[in-house]
Amino acid sequence: MQLAFVIPAYNEENLIGKCLESVIKEVDRSGLDVEIIVVDNVSTDRTVEIAKSYAGVRVISESEKGPTFARHTGFEASRAEFVAVIDADTMLPEGWLDVVENIFTKKPELVAVSGPYIYYDLPFWQRMLVGGFYCLSFIVYLLVRFVFKAGSMVQGGNLVMRRSAWIKAGGYDTSIEFYGDDTDMAVRLSKVGPVKWTFKLRMLTSGRRLDGEGVFKTAGTYTLNYFWILLRGRPATKEYKDVRPE
Repeated sequence: MQLAFVIPAYNEENLIGKCLESVIKEVDRSGLDVEIIVVDNVSTDRTVEIAKSYAGVRVISESEKGPTFARHTGFEASRAEFVAVIDADTMLPEGWLDVVENIFTKKPELVAVSGPYIYYDLPFWQRMLVGGFYCLSFIVYLLVRFVFKAGSMVQGGNLVMRRSAWIKAGGYDTSIEFYGDDTDMAVRLSKVGPVKWTFKLRMLTSGRRLDGEGVFKTAGTYTLNYFWILLRGRPATKEYKDVRPE
């Protein structure tokens, strides 16, 4: 299995090192043929310097600010048939690549697979709230995918997809700045082939946005945009705030 990691990064000097270390450790453990691409999205801190310090990591630039622009540029620069899109504040748990490989081996008809975040730095009660939200989201996913056949569900920073399928789906819609981009991907990919959501594919990530904006507000905003994309094809909200660790 040939796999490319695409990691957009904007002012992530505090977390990009941990992210890359987790990826490199998992790649070394698995023995898979992997390329690692960090897309610097106009960072003004030491993000680029830190990323370049890791052997085997390729750093490219995208001058147009925004996650979808950076992910598009990273996707275009990659070559592998399978593309893993993660965020610079995430960390791969041990066995993450095994899960990916096993899922696509057992179900070769899949065009994409995604899973939940584990917010390792949030208090226990907040993590419990997030767990409850994911359980409700999973029920919605089952209805949307198997009953209404209107799409699927993916986590934009914990996603592995087939290159050929994403090209066929039309690639990134860069007019979507932040909210709704993952749902847009899920809907368009599901028109090419099955898109699977599984709790087996967990990803560690920073809970800084939930901590800064509140679990309920964040969950509500994502839910609103999820259904807005499904029903109207466009996100309900456009503005978003960059949240970075102190």
